[in-house]
Amino acid sequence: MTETNRIEYKRELSDGLEKEVIAFLNYREGGIIYIGIDKEGNTFGLADADGDQLKIKDRLKNNIRPSALGLFDIVSEERDGKNILKIIVASGPEKPYHLKKYGMSEKGCFIRLGSAAEPMPQKMIDELFAKRTRNSISKIKAGRQDLSFSQLKIYYEESGHTLGKAFAKNLELLAEDGAFNYAGYLLADKNNTSIKVAKYSGKTRIDLIESNEYGHECLVKATKQVIDKIAVENRTNTKITAKERQQANLWNPIALREAIINAFVHNDYTNEITPKFEIFADRIEITSAGGLPEGLSKQEFFEGFSVPRNKELMRIFKDLELVEQLGSGIPRILEHYGKESFGFSDNFLRMTFTAKETAVEEGGQIGGVIGGLKGGQIGGQKDAEIDDIKKLTHRQKEVLKLIASDNRITRSGISEVLHINESAIQKHLNNLKDAGFIERVGGTRGYWEVNLDKN
Repeated sequence: MTETNRIEYKRELSDGLEKEVIAFLNYREGGIIYIGIDKEGNTFGLADADGDQLKIKDRLKNNIRPSALGLFDIVSEERDGKNILKIIVASGPEKPYHLKKYGMSEKGCFIRLGSAAEPMPQKMIDELFAKRTRNSISKIKAGRQDLSFSQLKIYYEESGHTLGKAFAKNLELLAEDGAFNYAGYLLADKNNTSIKVAKYSGKTRIDLIESNEYGHECLVKATKQVIDKIAVENRTNTKITAKERQQANLWNPIALREAIINAFVHNDYTNEITPKFEIFADRIEITSAGGLPEGLSKQEFFEGFSVPRNKELMRIFKDLELVEQLGSGIPRILEHYGKESFGFSDNFLRMTFTAKETAVEEGGQIGGVIGGLKGGQIGGQKDAEIDDIKKLTHRQKEVLKLIASDNRITRSGISEVLHINESAIQKHLNNLKDAGFIERVGGTRGYWEVNLDKN
């Protein structure tokens, strides 16, 4: 293993770390820094990896300008039985990045050249600064300033974090003059951001049978609502053969979740255009505003090179564990769908996932789609079992069917589908738990286990 244009090794945490990070931030492909491995690729490990991780976060937060928050991940790994740290650095949208101490000078700016971080020529510094993205959600002042963030605080508390009094500054929700910026507006309890989820009966937009509107609230809540709604629509198809009954969702749930979150995080909100989600008889289309980030090719996009369009949203979605490592989303989608599923234009990115075939009984007889959601009812073999449970009420059966269809559905997701309030949903969940039909695993970020043997 040797150093490359995208890989840097450091035997230990040293004073030159910020320089290496800045070089990758200014490089169009970003890069990875391993701490605990020497230049020859030998693993030495770290005596206090957890302590070093905290030091790195603090140094990168305080010593680099513009802010690099949301543009790097620090991952603890074990190699050759020793602890090392892996710093994943994205290509930044506000180049040139520089050492706070030296400003935008040749002494403060660096660029990756081959396998080394080199001082950036002043001409390049001036050119990059002239191109710097100024029309971003962090620099646009919110149209209204009477913003509250109780929903965002609740999500942070559920994730084990506490937002202090200076949270707006720490999360970069303020413009340079101290007023709330557009990122803050998107994450506030109330805003005018509308997110549409449309459903059509056929393969065209002619016959709209359902139109759901989310938003007007914290973007995190809207994201979770869309995830829950589409998870319910991702019904189970069944193929019956002479030997077995094969079941599969219309769309791969992992890829679908990644695509939804990708659309929210990387959408270009500067023109007040929001992501759009459309469900057809044969496919689902997820459209986000904004084409490829400047300087990023399609090949680099598919390889997972990350250039976050909205680093403030990326940072918060990562804090709340909606996003994992930088650059992991697109490769995860490509594990299940081909590159042809992505459509690019100057102003939009569209992901189109074809639905799996409807159920067919061996011998050619059309069995129809076993599954599907209509009027709150979900079909399939499990649904038939649930319908036979005499001790449950009609509404409890509906709740149990939704959980059997999507074991990660939230209380708010069930409430949205069944059109009843969350307190009533909680009572049904409590009754189902007491009767032994469901069990919660992993708390608020976990999933449901369903046990129909209690029938």
